[in-house]
Amino acid sequence: MAKKILIHFLALVVFLFCIGPLLLTLFGGIIPDAALLSYPPKWFSMKPTLDYYNYIFRGKIPQSYEVRGAMRGMISEEARLIPHGMLNSAIIALSVMGINILCGSMAAYAFARIRFRGKSATFMGIVMCRLLPASALAVPFYLIVQALGLLDTKIAIIMVHSLLTLPFTVLILSVFFRRIPIDIEEAALVDGASRIQVFRKITLPLSAASMVATGLFAFMLSYSEFLYGLILSGTKRTRSLPVIMASLSIETDVAWGMLMSGVFITLIPSLVLAIVVWKFVVEGIILGAVKY
Repeated sequence: MAKKILIHFLALVVFLFCIGPLLLTLFGGIIPDAALLSYPPKWFSMKPTLDYYNYIFRGKIPQSYEVRGAMRGMISEEARLIPHGMLNSAIIALSVMGINILCGSMAAYAFARIRFRGKSATFMGIVMCRLLPASALAVPFYLIVQALGLLDTKIAIIMVHSLLTLPFTVLILSVFFRRIPIDIEEAALVDGASRIQVFRKITLPLSAASMVATGLFAFMLSYSEFLYGLILSGTKRTRSLPVIMASLSIETDVAWGMLMSGVFITLIPSLVLAIVVWKFVVEGIILGAVKY
């Protein structure tokens, strides 16, 4: 009995640790700065407000800032770019997700099923390249993108993010593909099917859940990536959401309510996508852990 209580207690602690930041951003985004920064705290005595969200999406100055002129300087115009940054990040992350599913699945299948010279060395090279620190590759990537004339374009960010996430996709999917019974594919090959037909009609349907799981993983990595989004985007039109969020807190005075509202907005797409495809993620993990 005591062991069961301890397990439930630890599970509750882990749950609160994980959900705590989300609840903090949600709570901080509906409480005026005057109450949020007050001492002693007056968090629960103030009426919740959506003024920060009105400013982000409609440009309406929060009433508390109009009354307290000294606090008006804390408002950052960058907050008005959050909707545009969300669109940019969604376009980039969805493109990276599609590239990973398309190219990563074919590369992973080749490593899992096809024999060719230098297979092991090539596979290890792809995986080891991703183990390098992102900062070590920043300058080479920047020079390559500059030489191609693609600076300050979404295409450049999509290309770099795809190169950064593909090694993970190839590694994970190759494990999934190896766990699919090879007898099924060999039977199809004996019946006259080509390798492409086997991949398209047998392997892909059997590994659909795994591909969704790895695609979501690539989406998350791209959506939250900051470094390359910063150095490859020169103007506001290509800035991703993490870059815009970082610009909200570069001054000495920070509009914490505005910042937390922006953080919560940033989390929404990832949360929605994770909830929608959660079933496939769990199924993909199970398929990767259990051999047929």
